[in-house]
Amino acid sequence: MLGLITGYAIRRPVVVLLLWLVVLVGGIGVGVGVFERLVADVGGVPGSESDVGVERLAEAPPEPVRLTAVITGVPATDPAVRASADAAVAEVRTMPGIAEVSDPLPSPGTGQALLISVTLTPGDGEADAAETAAARLHRIEAPSVAVGGGPITDQEFGSQAQQDVARAEALSMPVVLVLLLLIFGGLVAAGLPLLVAVVGIGGTFGVLYAFSLVSDVSVYAVQVTTMLSVGLAVDYALLMVSRFREERVTAPDVPTAVARTAATAGRTVLFAGLTVAVALTGLLVFPDPFLRSMGLAGAAVVAVDMLAALTLLPALLVLVGRRIPAAKPRTRAGVFARLAGLVQRRPVLTLVATVGVMGTLAVPVLDLRLSTGDPRLLPTSTQTRQMWDALGTHFPERTAPSDIVVLAPVPATDPELARLRARVAGVPGVTRVETVPAGPELTVLRAAPAAPPEEAAARTTVSAIRALPAPFEVVVTGNAARLVDYRQMLADRLPWAILVVVLATLVLLFALTGSVLLPVKAVLTNVLSLGAALGAVVWVFQQGHLAGLFGTVRLDSTHLTVPVLVGAIAFGLSVDYEVFLLSRIRERWLAGADPQRAVAEGLQRTGAIVTSAALLLVVVFAGFLVGGFVPVKAIGLGLVLAIALDATLVRMLLVPATMTLLGRYNWAAPGPLRRLHARIELREAEPSTPEPAAEPAAALSR
Repeated sequence: MLGLITGYAIRRPVVVLLLWLVVLVGGIGVGVGVFERLVADVGGVPGSESDVGVERLAEAPPEPVRLTAVITGVPATDPAVRASADAAVAEVRTMPGIAEVSDPLPSPGTGQALLISVTLTPGDGEADAAETAAARLHRIEAPSVAVGGGPITDQEFGSQAQQDVARAEALSMPVVLVLLLLIFGGLVAAGLPLLVAVVGIGGTFGVLYAFSLVSDVSVYAVQVTTMLSVGLAVDYALLMVSRFREERVTAPDVPTAVARTAATAGRTVLFAGLTVAVALTGLLVFPDPFLRSMGLAGAAVVAVDMLAALTLLPALLVLVGRRIPAAKPRTRAGVFARLAGLVQRRPVLTLVATVGVMGTLAVPVLDLRLSTGDPRLLPTSTQTRQMWDALGTHFPERTAPSDIVVLAPVPATDPELARLRARVAGVPGVTRVETVPAGPELTVLRAAPAAPPEEAAARTTVSAIRALPAPFEVVVTGNAARLVDYRQMLADRLPWAILVVVLATLVLLFALTGSVLLPVKAVLTNVLSLGAALGAVVWVFQQGHLAGLFGTVRLDSTHLTVPVLVGAIAFGLSVDYEVFLLSRIRERWLAGADPQRAVAEGLQRTGAIVTSAALLLVVVFAGFLVGGFVPVKAIGLGLVLAIALDATLVRMLLVPATMTLLGRYNWAAPGPLRRLHARIELREAEPSTPEPAAEPAAALSR
């Protein structure tokens, strides 16, 4: 099948190029519409008690949407500011779509701010009414006026996603091009991976837009899938172009060299793409629509990149391959082989030291606390973030934890409701309870918790309220309850997700290597690098160390999307590099090299490729550290560290050390499994380049 696909691209390169041009134009032309369909809400668990509560509230008459304006910079008693604020309030009250506007409220604590609350009339005109009201409030004569909430906040989350993608690509693409020029030494060879990346972006937008027609697409999905698409496209194209340069040494005829490239590196790309897709489809185990959509969209994006590398890239190589010089073979042992020799002389010491370092980096994971987040996730340049910060300074009671919502299917006058209200008020951790009629047969009890949702005390309060006796069915929802249900969902489904991903990875790596121990070793080392990366994320964003360098503050929690997404993506990418390395080590083993020499030569052959690919991926993911969303920054940092650790400590130290200790047992397998592997084996063909093999990035290996 692979030969048929790549063979057609080699025979009909212009046709394939035109087809991908259609994908690019169509994907970008239609896909940019996804930015208008993004949702900021994540963390729901269908069928859970909190989700049932959300659905029941949706069936009731909608609660009013409110805007909040905070005026700062001068004393609240300043006559000019009060007069300007009063005039704005009077004018906003007359605007269509405005239900109520409060009088300016002075800050009771600092006396240095005024607060105005605007209640919108429910309906389709909320966004227009919010925009008009905010524009008038911004004209209040004061040093600072911040307006947020409702449609304004929703719009800022959506626009921030678009800005982050544009900024990340603008910053990372030129750096990637420069690095590719240094790696390949020619503009044509360097430009091919970028062309594949651009096509991958177009395909990504098209995939996301298609998913938005049938499911919600989160604001975080754009950044995550885009950086994944760019990273993998460059990664796979780098491997293919590098192998093409090697094949040009003994195959001056370009189509022949492309065919050999597709039969060798193309197999690795296919196999590596399958591993990443498997890791992402593990997200389908979770009922959370966000995680499921990320798994499906991510796997589809991987498929687009993989197909582009296996069809578009061979077509481009046929058309412009004559302008790409052949690789220059080296006649001396490289730095990676020498490094392998050093490790092989002290494998136990290397293993213990490396595991110790990575284990230490992973320690902060033990303090991981999940949350749904707040406006601090937005950059300080947004109105919502400025309003939130001003509230925290001048009206801290307005930033108190959101209420735990108790739904009772009875009217507000029911005597049993009063008794339930008294029981809720008596639960430890509840500071007040408010009764809000929501319909003829539905009443809402809003219980104010003393602790924020991410703390254990809030979870205890939710559990205590849910355990209260009641003569009718009671449903408890709200942010704290949703987080309780989400954590329980993770506890229930995460082991299954891990089992699916690990089993699939073990099977795929067995198909590649024929070994029983190497796939297990690969999974364990990947978990180490992943734990270290997540530990650093918790240390920076949750605990606040060096948070200022990333444009944020200590958050005391980690957004619930971060650990699972970093885990799925980083695990898949780590197996990518494992495939690159093990395929070449096994190639040398089958050629007759002893175990230690096979490891050294395999590391030398792939060291420059893995280093180059990791460096390019680090640049791509680092571009998102300058974005606005804190969760995306956290995901970016986690992936940067996971890739960097995997390409250095794992591939250069842990793999040689463990494989040296295992010796000939690296390739051991019971007889039945050996016979099975003979039928399903996936391995590259023997290289056609003369020994010693050329390195595609010689400059990086010296």
